[in-house]
Amino acid sequence: MIDQNMLKQLNGQVNAELYSAYLYLSMSAYFEGKNLKGFANWMRVQSKEELGHAMKIYDFIIERGGRAELAKIETPEKDWPSPVDVFKKTLEHEKHVTSLINGLVKTARSIDDYATEIFLQWFVTEQVEEEANAEEILNKLEMIKDSKNGVFMLDRELGARQ
Repeated sequence: MIDQNMLKQLNGQVNAELYSAYLYLSMSAYFEGKNLKGFANWMRVQSKEELGHAMKIYDFIIERGGRAELAKIETPEKDWPSPVDVFKKTLEHEKHVTSLINGLVKTARSIDDYATEIFLQWFVTEQVEEEANAEEILNKLEMIKDSKNGVFMLDRELGARQ
């Protein structure tokens, strides 16, 4: 049976991942409203990925004999001044999620919960990728500044994500 403190923190991470999915879906809606379908697609795919992360932890909790407990999901932001601000928020949010995952690893190590620590290594690696992806898009947006052609080209690139 899983340690009760570890269980509580994992359930908290399920909620954090569901919030991430909700946030990215809100960002997708923002981009839809701006007629940036590629950006909207990228965020929609990101939302689905975050839902997958939540379910991965949910299933792990059950596999370890714990009970998955769902909590209220906070309402995400819905408006941003610009696409640059959306991706600044995205990068900031991914860094926050990284800190949450690192906290889970720290707890698992402190109680010698090797199974959970090993399980969490996938998320540690995933967060490196998540931050890098957000930062890459942010850097491109900052590089193209107010270039409508640049935004159009990036929109087409982001629309290809599946």
